[in-house]
Amino acid sequence: MRKQLLFVTYQNEEMDDGLGYAVDLAQTMNEGITVLLVKKDKLMKKFEDMMTAAAFAEEGLHETARQIYPGQSGGDKQTAKNLESIKDKCREVGVQVNIHSVTNDTFSAVKDFLRQSSGIDMILLSPSVTGDVNLSGRDLQRLLRTASRPVVTMSRQAIVAA
Repeated sequence: MRKQLLFVTYQNEEMDDGLGYAVDLAQTMNEGITVLLVKKDKLMKKFEDMMTAAAFAEEGLHETARQIYPGQSGGDKQTAKNLESIKDKCREVGVQVNIHSVTNDTFSAVKDFLRQSSGIDMILLSPSVTGDVNLSGRDLQRLLRTASRPVVTMSRQAIVAA
């Protein structure tokens, strides 16, 4: 079985943020890449939006309801487009890619995935996962202690005004 890099990113954000680095690293190390898409939506927020939209719809304000909770159709199209982009980038450089989607929190998703897959050589956390306090310091420490594999965190390059 060919070794794989595990690239962890959020499904509902800029999925390919940091992907170029992960693909280049996989190509250099002659490994494949597994993309773990963590769905970040908070269940309570989603529920509140649905209930608010339902209240507006009951009052006959259907357009307002659609603006508050547009449903899944637009997001699914964007996700499919982003997934094709990821596959194309990997195919261009000859890197084998596997894509998995999960709804757990980031720590649990990575821990569960590593338990199921023994071919993972290294974990790469995308800038969308490590930035903006998306993954707490406590969860990152727990991941470092339990992963038993190297964990690489990526960050966005800071833009300094001239």
